[in-house]
Amino acid sequence: MWKNVLKLLFIGFTFLVIASACGMEEEQETRSEEKEEEQPLQIYTTLFAWEDFANKIGGEEVDVINLVPAGGDAHSFEPTSQTMIDVVESDAFIFNGAGMEGFAEEINKMAQEEGVLSIEVTKGIDLRSFTDDHAHEHNHNEESEASSEEHDHGHGEVDPHIWLDPVIAVEAAENIKDALIKLRPEQKETFEDNFADLKEQLLDLDKEFFEMVDAAEGHQFIVSHSAYGYWEDRYGLEQIGLAGLAPSDEPSQKQLREIIEIVKDSGIQHVMLEKNVSSKVTEVVQDEVGAEALHLHNLASLVQEERDSGEDYFSLMKQNMDNLETALQLSGDTAPSQKSSDHHEDEHEDYEHEVSHDDHDHSHN
Repeated sequence: MWKNVLKLLFIGFTFLVIASACGMEEEQETRSEEKEEEQPLQIYTTLFAWEDFANKIGGEEVDVINLVPAGGDAHSFEPTSQTMIDVVESDAFIFNGAGMEGFAEEINKMAQEEGVLSIEVTKGIDLRSFTDDHAHEHNHNEESEASSEEHDHGHGEVDPHIWLDPVIAVEAAENIKDALIKLRPEQKETFEDNFADLKEQLLDLDKEFFEMVDAAEGHQFIVSHSAYGYWEDRYGLEQIGLAGLAPSDEPSQKQLREIIEIVKDSGIQHVMLEKNVSSKVTEVVQDEVGAEALHLHNLASLVQEERDSGEDYFSLMKQNMDNLETALQLSGDTAPSQKSSDHHEDEHEDYEHEVSHDDHDHSHN
């Protein structure tokens, strides 16, 4: 009898041990799954503007790293083997496209082969043609225009700098938002809400930018390289770029002399420098015409000081507006006034119809 009792007790104890172990294993698996779900999406970008937008839309759900280091240049950056490994082990790779980053094509190909979501931000967006740009041309004679064609502008036939136009940047931000929803659909509401906030800020920035330009005395500005063509289309400005779409596309001696004459005739008193773009040509023009230096930020990458101080897309764009306002107020050419205003309102009517943001009063009356 006692044998049977002991046998039953042993069987019961064994059953309890097994059940307890299974319970602990299931609990550990549940905790592991919860922990995995809580991990932010690992995302790599190529430009600061898209890094900032991904952070603003993704919030706590993302961990975003820009491949180009502080003070670097996306045009000339070369990724290491470790960089390639990091990207293919991540959740997403966000790049500009349109020829902006020479290194992105290879990384994009590897990312797709490894099943990493790859987002070309400019895909599906109507890009301005480089032939629309006034860099090195400035309405000179046919000989000057022909000589400008000798330059290799580095980006193909389109201008990739779409992030500098706040209205087009809304489209780009939406592409990023859609990608995040695809990666983490359960957070769709969060991403949609964050995108709506970002969109409102971008459209407000556009309105402020237009009002600044509309009140300015002039509409020409001289800058180290021709990254600001979208401002020409949006606000009726005219950039006099000392280099092409890439900083390495420097003008010929003849074109440089012509640019200096234009600056002297226009009464422009400032040359716009870029912190992450070194240009001896800009220094030559500055010395020749006696112009003072101001800064424009192309928002492609930050210097370390800007990262440390927490600068973002909007703080840098507002710095751009302040410096540009100074340069335009002191130039001696004719203001864009009504022509610019009408052109801007027409474009906004088209854009508002396309994106249906009826809840946002964005008319520039």
